[in-house]
Amino acid sequence: MSIRISAIAVAAILVARVAGAEPVPLTNSNALWFENWTGLSNATLVVSNPEGEISRIESATGTPVFRLTGARVPDGRWDYELRAATDERRRIVNPIDNGRGEAARDTVAVGYTMTGAFFVSGGVIVQPDDRVEE
Repeated sequence: MSIRISAIAVAAILVARVAGAEPVPLTNSNALWFENWTGLSNATLVVSNPEGEISRIESATGTPVFRLTGARVPDGRWDYELRAATDERRRIVNPIDNGRGEAARDTVAVGYTMTGAFFVSGGVIVQPDDRVEE
């Protein structure tokens, strides 16, 4: 009986971890996107290149995808910030923030934020270990 209870407890822990899992940033040679996108919507991805140029990608549903474009792509560290709404709701504390008319609500989606970076070398996205100093 104790083995059955232990197996059920382990299964419940695994389900809780999967349900609360965060998006995983992925890259290939020219793009950044996120997997494990469950429960997120209305995303904004802001990417800044080493020269300070900023790109903004918005996606109402699904993961936003940033692609390297242009004839000249600066090498170095590119930073990103991902913001999205979760399925979780919280009560609106200040009534002025609840919308108007039929759009009025007493709850608002809880926000999610993630920051990170990726590296570009020779005009393509590389893993930090792949960079070679010349």
